[in-house]
Amino acid sequence: MTDGPLHPAGRPTPPVRRRRNILIVALVLIALVALVAVAVFMAKGGAKGAGGGFGGRGGRPSTTVGVATATKADVPVTLDALGTVTPAATVTVVPQVSGVITDVLFREGQMVRKGQPLIIIDQRPLKMALLQAQGALARDQAQLANARLLLQRDQTLLAQDSIARQDVDTQAALVRQLEGTVTTDRAAVGTAQLNLGFSRITAPVSGRVGLRLVDVGNYVSTGTSGGVVVLTEVAPIDVAFTVPQDEVPRIQAQASQGTLPVTAFDRTKTLTLDTGTFSTLDNQVDATTGTVKAKARFPNGAGKLFPQQFVNVRLNLQTLKDAVVVPVTAVRTGSQGDFVWILNTDHTVSLRKVTRGPGGATQVAITQGLQVGEKVVTEGGDRLTDGAKVTLPGDKPQQGGGQGGGRRHRGQGGQGQGGQGQGGQGQGAQGQQAAPGAEQGGGQAGGQRHRRPSQDGAAGGPPGDA
Repeated sequence: MTDGPLHPAGRPTPPVRRRRNILIVALVLIALVALVAVAVFMAKGGAKGAGGGFGGRGGRPSTTVGVATATKADVPVTLDALGTVTPAATVTVVPQVSGVITDVLFREGQMVRKGQPLIIIDQRPLKMALLQAQGALARDQAQLANARLLLQRDQTLLAQDSIARQDVDTQAALVRQLEGTVTTDRAAVGTAQLNLGFSRITAPVSGRVGLRLVDVGNYVSTGTSGGVVVLTEVAPIDVAFTVPQDEVPRIQAQASQGTLPVTAFDRTKTLTLDTGTFSTLDNQVDATTGTVKAKARFPNGAGKLFPQQFVNVRLNLQTLKDAVVVPVTAVRTGSQGDFVWILNTDHTVSLRKVTRGPGGATQVAITQGLQVGEKVVTEGGDRLTDGAKVTLPGDKPQQGGGQGGGRRHRGQGGQGQGGQGQGGQGQGAQGQQAAPGAEQGGGQAGGQRHRRPSQDGAAGGPPGDA
C-alpha cells in the first residue's frame, strides 16, 4: 500500500513528494544545528580549561625552558685564521762538480742532520786533478827559489860594480813573476781540493729528505735540473696565515708587550697539532683581500705539522681575568641589540640588554648588564615574552583548581545520571560544595555538568533524598 494516490505509472503523487522533501530538509537542518552546538560547546570548554588549568600569563600555557647560571671565569681573547704550514728552509741540492754517482747514503723520507753525507760522486778524476795542481806548484816553487838565489848574487856583484844594473833588475822581475806563478799554482791546488770535497755531497740543513731523484751510476753535473735531492727543514717550522687589516693595531700592541702564543689545529679544530709563538706581520696590506700576512713559528717536535698542510690557527691576544660568562645560546640578538632572558624567583622571565664580549665555541663573556649568579634562559627563549611564566625541566607539572574541581563534579554528578533514585540534583549540590577551592572557570563548568544529569534523574526516576 501507499500513503497517497498513485499515478497510472505507479509513482507517488505530488503531495507525497513534497512531504518527503520537507522531511529531508528538516533532517539536514537538525544535523547542522547539532554540529554548530557541538562546536560552540567544545570552544567554550577549551577556553574554560585553558583559563583555569595553566599558570601562564593571560591564559597562555607556561613554557619549559633551560637555564644556566652566570659564572666568573678567565676568557681568552683569540683570533682564528686559516694558515698554511711553511718549512723554515727548503733546499734543492745541486752537485757542484760533474761525475758519476758511486754511492747514495740516504733513504727516502729520512731525517738527516746538517753536514751528514748524502751522495758520493766518483773522486778519482778529481784526485788526479789535485795531484797535477800540486806538481805544478812544486815545480814553480823550485824555480822561484833558484831565481831568488840568482838575484842575491847579482845584487852582490852590483855592489862590487862587477855587473850591470840592468841585469839585476831583470832578475828581480823574474823573481816576482815566479812568485805570481806559485800563487796561481796554490790556488789551483785549493780548487782541486774543493772539487774533491764537493764530490761528497752533504746536507746543508737539518731536515727531512724527499724522494730520490738520482740513482747510483747516473752522471750529474753542475747544470743538472731539479738537483739530486730536496731537503726540507721541518723542526722548527712556520705557519703563514692572514689577519684582517682592522686587527693589525691590536696585534702590534699586544706583540710589543710580550710573546703571543699561537695554537695550530687540524681542519676540524678538534686536534691540537702544536703550540708556538707569533713571529711577525708582513709590511703591507693586500689590497684585493684587505688582509695582512702573518707568520708564527712552531717547534714541531712531534712532527705533526707537515709542509704545505692547511691548518686552523688560533692567536691568543690576551686573557680577560674574572669575566662574567654565560653559554653562547643564552645571548640573543634583536632589533635593539644583544639581550638575555633573566629568570626571576617567581618563575617569570625579564628581558635585559647586555653587552657581548669575546667568547669561544661554548661560552661568551658579558662585559655589561649581567651579574655573577643570575640565571639566564638558554633553551626555549624564542617563545618567551617579557614577564611570561616559565617551567623548569625539573619542576612537577601543576594542575589547576578548575580541572580538579571539574573531575570531582563529573564523578559525583554521574551518580544521578543513571536515574536510579539517588537524586541527580542532590548530588550536583554536593559536587558544588565539594569544590570550594576550585577556580571560577572550573566551578562553572562543573555546575553545568551537574544540572544536566540532575534533570535527567528527575525525568527518569523519583528525586532522591537531598
